[in-house]
Amino acid sequence: MDYKAMRSKARERLKGYCRVCPVCDGRVCAGEVPGMGGTGTGNSFKANYRALEAVRLAMRTLHGVTEVETRTTCFGLNLATPIHVAPMTGVSYNMGGDMSEEEFALNVVEGAQRAGALAWTGDGADPAMFDSGLAAIAANGGRGVPIIKPRAQGEIIARIRRAEEAGAMAVGMDVDGAGLVTMAQFDQPVGPKNAEEIQEIVAATSLPFILKGIMTPDEAEIAVRTGCAAIVVSNHGGRVLDHTPGVAEVLPEIAKAVAGRLTVFADGAVRSGSDVLKLLALGADAVLVGRPVITGAFGGGAQGVQAVLDKMRTELIQAMLLTGVATPAEAHHMVLA
Repeated sequence: MDYKAMRSKARERLKGYCRVCPVCDGRVCAGEVPGMGGTGTGNSFKANYRALEAVRLAMRTLHGVTEVETRTTCFGLNLATPIHVAPMTGVSYNMGGDMSEEEFALNVVEGAQRAGALAWTGDGADPAMFDSGLAAIAANGGRGVPIIKPRAQGEIIARIRRAEEAGAMAVGMDVDGAGLVTMAQFDQPVGPKNAEEIQEIVAATSLPFILKGIMTPDEAEIAVRTGCAAIVVSNHGGRVLDHTPGVAEVLPEIAKAVAGRLTVFADGAVRSGSDVLKLLALGADAVLVGRPVITGAFGGGAQGVQAVLDKMRTELIQAMLLTGVATPAEAHHMVLA
């Protein structure tokens, strides 16, 4: 696929919602929520970018690693890459509506599958958002992870039941969506959850349960204590609370706190394979990518999503070779510059 042409097409289709900037760092779209920007001043979105940019890779070429393996296993599924697609919805009010929610979900899930990756799907005020993700997952053999907003307990468990029926391999909740403006605008109440509520939800399903939106070690400990299978270190792309740290700043202490007791995912301003390697080195077991995938979907459909993920995997392979890292797991032990 012509990558430049794909980005140009996406820029046109996303006009007024995303400029598809040469550097996607949150400066131009600050405060554009709904839209693709960061909330308020945009500081949290920019903090994700700056924190990851500040991490330096030590180039090492005097070693015996001549081939690298990017394959990983996630909830029993063998994947070609540790790069996953982050859950995203709200095509009409965040991305301009030049694509239906159903088409977007299918493009994302199918594109990820073509790349040997895994797509996570989202939830939102319009029932079509969660429904579209579930339908895309079911159509692709259950290969996907539906994420539910922090709604009332009964509403969450009802959606978990539907995820089970769709054959999903895991399910989760993005507690970082507790203060989403877009949900409030559509009279869809969401809010924080305490440990007892998390435990109740985890106990309601036999599927691995993921808690997305962890930004402190103490809350990572709560995830462990309540039986979660995984966490996502995330500030919701900087879209819910202004002036948070960047994910790369807090990830090492969180990964240290859980010490392998659950799977650690991380997201936030991942733009290249080198960024993926940085987050793996800081303690993530796998990485979620958001905004670049939207560019792929609008610029080239499922093929565009695959192109974005394939490009990042190729960049990851090169970065691993030039740092002496043979597998994603070995990145945890690499020495950063």
